[in-house]
Amino acid sequence: MRAALLQITSSDNPDENLTLVQGMIADAAAQGARLVCTPEVTNCVSMDRAHQSKVLRSQDEDPTLEGLRTTAQEHGVWLSIGSLALKGGDGGRFVNRSFLINPKGEIAATYDKIHMFDVQVNETEIYAESSGYAPGGEAVLAELGDAKIGLTICYDLRFPHLHRMLAKAGADIVLVPSAFSAVTGAAHWETLLRARAIETGCFVIAAAQTGTHSAQSGKSRLTYGHSLVVSPWGDVLADAGTNCGITLVDFDLNDVSNARKRIPSLSHDRVISGPRDR
Repeated sequence: MRAALLQITSSDNPDENLTLVQGMIADAAAQGARLVCTPEVTNCVSMDRAHQSKVLRSQDEDPTLEGLRTTAQEHGVWLSIGSLALKGGDGGRFVNRSFLINPKGEIAATYDKIHMFDVQVNETEIYAESSGYAPGGEAVLAELGDAKIGLTICYDLRFPHLHRMLAKAGADIVLVPSAFSAVTGAAHWETLLRARAIETGCFVIAAAQTGTHSAQSGKSRLTYGHSLVVSPWGDVLADAGTNCGITLVDFDLNDVSNARKRIPSLSHDRVISGPRDR
């Protein structure tokens, strides 16, 4: 299978971002990609909730989703829209929703980000994702031909039980579209992605946002980049660095069963009691 990872620097203008991504999908398809992956919040990177309320739409009305479905159909590719920020969450909050689009332009699966990024990275970099986004509550496994794909988003990467659940349910590939902080990315990104691949025996495909994101309103963001593809044995097959562009990688799904035969840890779970105070 040939996959293409689109590394971009989305602004807070969804129309601009859509035009850019559509052109990149066409280029990736022309280079033989069967699966094209975009990063988290492909449509809009914004720290301003008021601006988001103005430019974001519900799933049924979102022009980015409609446009990318059309583009996937035009080029006959599977498309992982890493996520879109959309209206429609509980309590008036947004949702951070991933889409898998088939070559007919149909929605094959959706997944709402479960784990919210509520952290203080340092004195100036503070995130409160749950104040604006409603979390999902369901793991999602989708079929792409002979492959099964587990859907996750960004901060989900830090919760290994989710990835193990997907692998035990049959996932061959886990998608980790992200807009990772530059600070935490430098410290943890590659290590966590390799760990999730090794633990599960899955290919891990992580398309990422990169660079400084221009903002019409509010504070701009800086993301880490380094879109990665990691093999089931933990080898980094591709690293996009920090520039925007298309990264192509060819991989063999037989590597999944080979890795799991060598280290069959998915079948070695034991019931554990405790811990107890002593």
